[in-house]
Amino acid sequence: MTTTDNADRPARKVVVLDYGSGNVRSVVRALERAGASVTLTADRQAAQDADGLVVPGVGAFASCMAGLQAVRGHEIIGRRLAGGRPVLGICVGMQILFSRGVEHGVESQGCDEWPGVVERLQAPVVPHMGWNTVEAPAPSTLFAGIAEERFYFVHSYGVRDWTLVTNDRTRAPLVTWAEHGGDRFVAAVENGPLTATQFHPEKSGDAGAALLRNWMQSL
Repeated sequence: MTTTDNADRPARKVVVLDYGSGNVRSVVRALERAGASVTLTADRQAAQDADGLVVPGVGAFASCMAGLQAVRGHEIIGRRLAGGRPVLGICVGMQILFSRGVEHGVESQGCDEWPGVVERLQAPVVPHMGWNTVEAPAPSTLFAGIAEERFYFVHSYGVRDWTLVTNDRTRAPLVTWAEHGGDRFVAAVENGPLTATQFHPEKSGDAGAALLRNWMQSL
């Protein structure tokens, strides 16, 4: 039986990119519960052909980038975006979309889809672990109907300064913020086909499931 995300159309085909980063099974299950037809693979053609590509990530920025490059995942992401094909990054899968990450004094290059630096949070207690609210912009598609909900975060690093300036030449990305211990950081970005969350929607209960459905409906 084919699962559907509404009564009239077949389920969206989503590939979760398998590049050695942990937590992929919970991402697969969450997407399936949200109504997607999901494949876990590093196959380039499958990743290119899918309606949506999800890039999860757990652990250190440098190791996630090394795993991504080993399967040429950065090329897959770039090629999809060049063709306007949707990509969703989660947690470190969001962080590696930025220009660079700095951990323990070591700087690593990211995918450079957005300018910015992933750095240690400046909060009294790190890691930031648990449920938190977000500050989503009003026209957000990702947070439609759930902007007041809480989402689950587990991270010590984040993007604390959004540096991309469009000067109205292109549509400005929608940036969602969160705060931990007085330190503000980017919690999500919606930028055309490229979307990302610092929190884990697959661990965020009903709110996370609704967010994944919002994303899939936009594919």
